[in-house]
Amino acid sequence: MEGSDSYLIRPNHQHKFKAAVVKECIRDVVRERLGGVQYDPEAAPDLSRSLADSIKDRVKNVGFDRYKLVVQVVIGEQRGQGVKMSSRCLWDADTDNYAEDVYINDSLFCVVAVFGSYYY
Repeated sequence: MEGSDSYLIRPNHQHKFKAAVVKECIRDVVRERLGGVQYDPEAAPDLSRSLADSIKDRVKNVGFDRYKLVVQVVIGEQRGQGVKMSSRCLWDADTDNYAEDVYINDSLFCVVAVFGSYYY
């Protein structure tokens, strides 16, 4: 079955989820969309969804074939206090990975995590 990738159980190196590349995608989208934005609790849910969709689209265009992408976006008001977040996943450490980035301005903070899970 030359040329067919329907039975691959591991991605080739070119298509493997690369956290550094995904982090750049996150950073680019968040800075484009949140530069100069003031925190608005009414707008935060829609903004979070919109950012997640934009980030997912940008990461899909990189070409991580056969990866299920999950994007988590949290936006909150910047008041100078710390925020701790954690996540836990059950996955294949050889193929699956995640990337995260944090954006902070005078008014808000935004934490984004993108999880990539390979379809066998």
